[in-house]
Amino acid sequence: MLDWTDRHERYLLRLISKRAVLYTEMVTTGALIHGDPHRYLQYNREEHPLALQLGGSTPKDMASCAKLAEDYAYDEVNINVGCPSDRVQNGAFGACLMAEAELVAENVAAMREAVDIPVTVKNRIAIDDMPEYETLYHFLQTVSEAGGKTFIIHARKAWLKGLSPKQNRDVPPLNYQLVYQMKQEFPHLEIILNGGIKTLAECEQHLAKVDGVMLGREVYHNPFILREVDKKIYGDDTQKQQTELEVLQLYMQYMQKELAKGVYLKHLSRHLLGFFNGQPGAKAWRRYISENAYKPGADINVIKKALSFIK
Repeated sequence: MLDWTDRHERYLLRLISKRAVLYTEMVTTGALIHGDPHRYLQYNREEHPLALQLGGSTPKDMASCAKLAEDYAYDEVNINVGCPSDRVQNGAFGACLMAEAELVAENVAAMREAVDIPVTVKNRIAIDDMPEYETLYHFLQTVSEAGGKTFIIHARKAWLKGLSPKQNRDVPPLNYQLVYQMKQEFPHLEIILNGGIKTLAECEQHLAKVDGVMLGREVYHNPFILREVDKKIYGDDTQKQQTELEVLQLYMQYMQKELAKGVYLKHLSRHLLGFFNGQPGAKAWRRYISENAYKPGADINVIKKALSFIK
């Protein structure tokens, strides 16, 4: 979810669900060690529970960055072993680490030694021509022996040779049954399923077989899929379910504060394009924001004008 799940988008999602665990976009250890850590680690306190996802493969660096995550009061630090982009392959992390279970285990052990917050892993089931069952079983066994307890499994292979990152999200077939089987073979581990899930009903079906479900781009394009998560998944009916307009009004208050700090409207408004999906005027809403939020001096009035197109 690089360039997608920034702090503004996570604040918006938190207005819809108070209980769902939110994850940052992947941050590399190099960016934190050699760049400006605060730029990458800052967030709104309302975002909790919040996990930082790290990209890296050097145990010392991963442990150091995990400590930064703990210092910034993140609730969890997650290792990315699933991203198939050229960038992460060149950096020797992401999905290519599925072929290096022992190295991932070293990273988990070093990070767990450095912090008290949970250290989790997000991984694929295999890569390229590697056999799915044998690869995933060996990976889970090896990393869990180093102390890994929670695995978020994208139930697809990653093809590092021949498919783009976008194709890797859709082309390799999903293998939910393999993830179910891993839960049976490793009952002591927390197994969370990811990949291709589009409805809350599907989430509930998967939860009969695994411990949790992670949603990615579906939530970005259809954020109100989270509207009933607190009640249906967490059994919490204390929160009032907000309408699209109520959430938008709250987010506009947040936008005003961020605009006053010098944040550009385009960085705040791009997360609103999935609002009002299927409603009359939704297309005009998206078009008006897309065409005007990038203009110099654009302010909250762009959103107010766009809202006038919603019937």
